[in-house]
Order: sequence, then C-alpha cells, then structure tokens
Amino acid sequence: MGVAEQNMAAIAAGLGVSGKIPYISSYAVFSPGRNWEQIRTTCAYNNSNVKIAGAHAGVSVGPDGATHQAIEDIATMRVIPNMKVFVPCDAIEAKKATIAAAKIWGPVYLRFAREKTPVITTENTPFNPGKAEIFWEGGKPQAVIIASGPVLYNALMAAQELEKEKIGTIVLNNHTIKPIDEKTIVEAAKKCGAVVTVEEHNIVGGLGGAVSEVLAKNCPVPMEFVGMNDCFGESGLPEELIEKYAMGAKSIKKAVEKAIKRR
Repeated sequence: MGVAEQNMAAIAAGLGVSGKIPYISSYAVFSPGRNWEQIRTTCAYNNSNVKIAGAHAGVSVGPDGATHQAIEDIATMRVIPNMKVFVPCDAIEAKKATIAAAKIWGPVYLRFAREKTPVITTENTPFNPGKAEIFWEGGKPQAVIIASGPVLYNALMAAQELEKEKIGTIVLNNHTIKPIDEKTIVEAAKKCGAVVTVEEHNIVGGLGGAVSEVLAKNCPVPMEFVGMNDCFGESGLPEELIEKYAMGAKSIKKAVEKAIKRR
C-alpha cells in the first residue's frame, strides 16, 4: 500500500471479515501509529481478523531517532477492545508469535524490534499466547523481574549478576501483554514480595502499567519500572541508547535492589 497506512488498515479490515487472514506491516510509529483510528474502528470494532506487525519499536532503532522510535504503541494498542498484543523476545519467538496470531480469530498486534538481538529461546521453548514463562529462577527469590521483548536478555543478565550477590530472582518472559497472564504474575509476586518490570517502551501505560493493574487488585507489592521514563529517544547507537535510558543490565539490577528494600 506504500505510504498509505490508513488505507492499508481499512482494506485489511475488509479482507479480515471475508475469510482472509491479512497481515499489515510498517514501522510501528506509522502502523499502528498513523492509522490508529482505522485499526480501532475498521479492524477492532468489527473484530476483523487482521494481524498488525509494527516494526522498529523502541529506541534500539538507533540512528533513525525519536520520530521513528515507537515507545507508545503497547499502551495505545492494549486499550483497544478485541485487540491482542504480543511482544516476542527474539527471532525464534517472533516466528512463533506470527504463526500463533494466524490461529487466533480477531485483531492481533505483533511488536518487533529493528536491531539484531540475542537469541535466547529455541525451537522447543514453549510459546503459548496469554501464558508468561519462567526463564530464570534463583534460590530463595526476593524479586520477580517481568520483561518483554529483546530487553528480556538484559533482565536475564541482571538476574545472573544478582545471583552472584546471593540475591535470588525470578525472570518472567511476559510476551503477551494482552491478554495478560494474571495467574502467573500474581503467584510470582506473592512468592517474591517485590516486582520489577522491564520494557523498551514508555513506562506509562505499557507492560509496567498492565502488570501494576493486575497487582493493584490482587497482590499489591513494591514495584519498580524499567523503561523509557516518559521521554522521547534520540539518534545514537542502539546499545548506547539502551544504556543512556537505563534499560541495561546494571539499571535493572539497581531497580531490583531498590524494590527489595521497599518490601
């Protein structure tokens, strides 16, 4: 469809109610950014079977800068009724999420990064929509780190460093933001007594917001949020930007220690 994202969503909506499984793809700032209203009204309102793939999400886009770094898309998509939201952590999980989306009726948002990222899953790693998976559990866990997307790797590195200091953690791969796995999140929070969320997204309304909504009504515990602190990104190397905006392993480690002190 070229640079006509609104038309792309509307045409996909028609295909989606006609027995097809259309996938629409663009940079996330343009789809679902530019065509959010068409996705809401023509796709989601009609529960049309459209799959929206938003790439170039987060600041690890790098040199393209703030205009092309989607840091609001999880928030804007998860509030739409009928919409499911998947944020895979690596290339293998991205393929699984893409295939799984085709088997689910209704609109699904798939959030993808741009930069090459570590592969931390295998073909045999479970991927069940709506089910968070434990990727790490240390002895006597004192905090649970709930992460999504490629920054899950940083969360695992932080957990490894904390283990050296005799601080046990649980790391959850929360690849499905909506419908969120309330059962697993609440169980982990009760077991640990402190929670840290990690996402390459604005901490307002994203994974952290979704998790805090779950815990506020089921298990209020001290929380810390790792992500973009309500600010735009900038141009730079992906790894530099992740560190500058405090989403690296060291920053996650500090957030865990802070959350534990507040238990």
